Amino acid sequence: MIIDLERFVKDERPRWERLEKMLQDMERDPERKLPLRDVLAVHELYQRCSSDLAKIATFSGEVDLRRYLEGIVARAYSEVHSTAQQQRKLNVWSWFTRTFPSTFRRRIAPFWLAAALTMAGCVFGAAALKFDPDAKRNIMPFQGLNESPAERVKREEGAKSDRLAGQKSPFAAMLMTHNIQVTAFTMALGITWGIGTIVVLFYNGVILGGVAFDYIHAGQSPFLFGWLLPHGVIEIPAILVGGQAGLLLASALIGWQSRETRRLRLRQILPDLMTLIFGAALMLVWAGLVEAFLSQYHAPVIPYGVKIGFGIAELAALLLFFARSGRQA
Repeated sequence: MIIDLERFVKDERPRWERLEKMLQDMERDPERKLPLRDVLAVHELYQRCSSDLAKIATFSGEVDLRRYLEGIVARAYSEVHSTAQQQRKLNVWSWFTRTFPSTFRRRIAPFWLAAALTMAGCVFGAAALKFDPDAKRNIMPFQGLNESPAERVKREEGAKSDRLAGQKSPFAAMLMTHNIQVTAFTMALGITWGIGTIVVLFYNGVILGGVAFDYIHAGQSPFLFGWLLPHGVIEIPAILVGGQAGLLLASALIGWQSRETRRLRLRQILPDLMTLIFGAALMLVWAGLVEAFLSQYHAPVIPYGVKIGFGIAELAALLLFFARSGRQA
């Protein structure tokens, strides 16, 4: 019950104005995550203002003051009890630009291991073709890679028609589906205590190293980089992120001298696993589009310099994204 209205308003108005200022800041930048102390302050001020509104309601003559408090309480209610649909709309962009890169950096050690395993496979694949050219038909996963690089380049550059005419979208969808399946499978093989993930990463490196050596040794480096860089600078890191997730899963299963139970370790890494694999899937969607609409077209249709420059720009953007995005949060 309010005995002295003027004194009540004088004592409480600083709290109302503080809540109003915090609400203005939240509405100005809805994706900003508040520190815990600010979250608690908003909640406390919201409750205090709601209580003050109930007290002011007993004064029928204070219409303007009551409307002022009603506006503040309504805005605070909207922020505190926002709908699930609004949260989803806000969190999708926040997740991709903040959560995904920050999770990648926090779990960077398995990524470097995945990259090292793939690089070891590259060295092995290149060495295998150098010392045993007949190993090519056992290494290459597709028939088209078994032909002579010079013959393939001559055929591709001399093509008179667009072999993907009317088929670019289905081809892109096929590439996305296949690569996402490979990446998810690489992560899932972490359940084998990482052995399966290690094998897949190494074998992917063998193929990459074999292809690179074959074309470079044949003097077809411009074709190789113009063909692989536009989509490969996104696709290969995405598969490595899948390997990162698989090795993270393996480390949780093994424990590495941890005193926590296996169930608790798995529960702790589950959000990070989901973040990494879905982030890799989005990267592979882009890589599939680029491969279907750009990588498959060679000189003279699209000069190799343009394709290589596009790939380098993509790589720079990807490095900047993983290095800087989400740091402020």
